[in-house]
Amino acid sequence: MSPLGLLLDVDGPIASPISRTIATPSIVTDLITLAAGHVPIAFITGRSAGFIREQVVAPLVAAGLPQNFRMYGVCEKGAVWFPIERHGMGEVVVDRAVALPAAVIDEVRHLVTQSFATEMFFDETKQAMISVEQRTDVSHADFRARQPEFNTAAYAILVKHGLGVRLNGLESPDTSGRIRFRLDATIISTDIESITLDKDHAAKRALDYFARRGPLPRLWRSVGDSRSDYRMADHLHEAGYDVSHVDVRPSDGLLDRPYPVIVIGDQIHDEAGATFLRYWVKKLALPA
Repeated sequence: MSPLGLLLDVDGPIASPISRTIATPSIVTDLITLAAGHVPIAFITGRSAGFIREQVVAPLVAAGLPQNFRMYGVCEKGAVWFPIERHGMGEVVVDRAVALPAAVIDEVRHLVTQSFATEMFFDETKQAMISVEQRTDVSHADFRARQPEFNTAAYAILVKHGLGVRLNGLESPDTSGRIRFRLDATIISTDIESITLDKDHAAKRALDYFARRGPLPRLWRSVGDSRSDYRMADHLHEAGYDVSHVDVRPSDGLLDRPYPVIVIGDQIHDEAGATFLRYWVKKLALPA
């Protein structure tokens, strides 16, 4: 058994937020080396199962995953999950109870197409949440300039449908007084999601999967580029594990936590992610 376990966000530490692909080849080879060294690895992400299949799992399979390893994916912040096996993804499970109504999905899609298509696109691969993402052929500044306007318009759609929604300091409860959904603006997207979804719940699901397949290490590292990613480490800490969180975009400000928070020098995003993975390949003395 490896002494280490990993919970990894995808956008930022693994996939470049610019290209939306694994742009650093050593990330693929080091993930395979760590998996072969029996390190349980979970990808905990807001991305869709389709994105992980194409941009993460396919490169790993092509490079040659080992015979025996533990790897898991929890997508859409906990709404979708699946094992990752030597020849690809296993059965994909979707929690339909947290999905948005089809009428709302259609109306938000129409909003993007009619008013915001120059800067962003509607992610058709999502199965439970809505994501509207920056186009790769426009500048980040142009996307961010339009994002607040989109957020306000999307919030109005959910209010109109009486769903109970939160956007920053704004709240519009449903008829029973509940808030059921939130708009979460990231550096490259706006996600519309159930308030029950978050990375602490996703982390618990991944650990439960690993525990059914063997003993768990006591030492864990979580890695991410946003404040919500700290919740992976929050769950591990509360469950009694020895955990540190690696923040690969510390410019947002490091959060005060009862466990160590690590930054990789002046490196950020997938450059920092690659350095982190290579460090553990060497520390565990795994054959590269």
